[in-house]
This record gives sequence, C-alpha cells and structure tokens, in this order.
Amino acid sequence: MRVRVEDTCTACGLCIDTCPEVFEMGDEMAEVMTDEVPAEHEDDVQQAADECPVEAIVVD
Repeated sequence: MRVRVEDTCTACGLCIDTCPEVFEMGDEMAEVMTDEVPAEHEDDVQQAADECPVEAIVVD
C-alpha cells in the first residue's frame, strides 16, 4: 500500500493521531514518512484516509 497527502491538507493532525508511525507534521501540512506502508499499519492508514475532513489522504 502506498499513501500520499494532497495539498488540500489543513494540518488538523487527525492522521497523525490515528497513525503516528506513518504520518508526521511538516511545516504546513501532514507528510508521509515512508514509501510503502507497513502491513501492520494499513488499517490505520485507511482509517486516517476515511476520516480526513478534507479528503487529503490518498491511498493507492
């Protein structure tokens, strides 16, 4: 699984609260810390994408 954060991110921090192993806060928005999401975090990443209030998290 791959994940990215779009420029529409508002830096609310919900994704970081949901999966701090994959997301971190950058200067202006959340960022993904890994190229490939480890299998044990895939459910949390999907939850973060589903709950993102501006739909800025894209899961491939």
